[in-house]
Amino acid sequence: MQMIRHRLVYYNLQEGRGEMSTRMEFGGSLPVPNVQAFASQNSGDIPPLRYLRPELHSEEVLLDESLQIPIIDMRKLMLDDDDDEMEKLHFACTDWGFFQCSWATENVVVKQLIDHGAEDEVIEKMKMDVQEFFKLPLEKKNVYAQPQNSIEGYGQAFVNPTSFRETLDKYSSELHRVSLNLLKSMAKNRGVNPDKFASMFEDGRQGIRMNYYPPCEHADKVIGLTPHSDASGLTLLVQVNEVQGLQIKKNGKWIPIKPVPDALLVNIGDTIEIMSNGEYKSMEHRAVVNSEKERLSIAAFHGPNYMTMIGPLPDLLKENSAKYKTTSYEDFLQTFVTRKLGGKSLLGQMKLAD
Repeated sequence: MQMIRHRLVYYNLQEGRGEMSTRMEFGGSLPVPNVQAFASQNSGDIPPLRYLRPELHSEEVLLDESLQIPIIDMRKLMLDDDDDEMEKLHFACTDWGFFQCSWATENVVVKQLIDHGAEDEVIEKMKMDVQEFFKLPLEKKNVYAQPQNSIEGYGQAFVNPTSFRETLDKYSSELHRVSLNLLKSMAKNRGVNPDKFASMFEDGRQGIRMNYYPPCEHADKVIGLTPHSDASGLTLLVQVNEVQGLQIKKNGKWIPIKPVPDALLVNIGDTIEIMSNGEYKSMEHRAVVNSEKERLSIAAFHGPNYMTMIGPLPDLLKENSAKYKTTSYEDFLQTFVTRKLGGKSLLGQMKLAD
């Protein structure tokens, strides 16, 4: 575990499926067989029962390519203070809870975004290092194995491998900066002081999780990551390769997300839904696997300081009553990591009775 710019950072390399957690005496996750090893040794075999999901056949997946999440142009958002782009961001947060964030538009590279975007070379280096790590023999990866009663490490759920620690440090710093600027734009859209709101996340908690989903011949029978919403404030996802797998649930139906090259995928977490008093939505999502190709992704979770009290922001309660309880972020995460990952059940527990 490292402290970078007063942010709590943990690194997790996982294969298959798992849960985000923390390292503050929250315990570990259940040990399971190595998914990558199983997939490489058992080609054609039916996966273990724990990975089979019969409900996949009964849930509708929309394949209409016109149903795609909004794309936000960071150049317009950060440099031009464009009203139309701010409105598009607001729509994305209220209606979708997801959006793709383009940081290189019309030949405007990231570093021209007056240091508000993520350096493209840092992201590309991170992608390469993650791919190289998962190519290592199992015995070498196990050097960074998750210790007992810990969530940080290589395994099913939560590593700071010395092999690319420098890359991770730079990557986490870049994405932290992007998240703060997005939070400021969201605050402006809600009439909240942007600097005050972003300061709640400035010295907050950041988690980096690297996922490897092996190909599976029986992809229609298994799930890569159980349906859930994120407990954090904002999640920034980078696709390491261009294999699709993320799906979000909208109006009761699953929509596959087609990655935009060189874009960050951003989603609202439960914490922001609570703080916005329900106007900005955290969406249930899941990961499916591909029958022929592996899928790799890197998720960066951004939340406030552990001691921060999260609840509907006072500025949003002048004309509306609170829809959610107020609790410390530490207690909120404690509840999250002790529950079974599934749907938006944690957020439901935070709602106040009408």
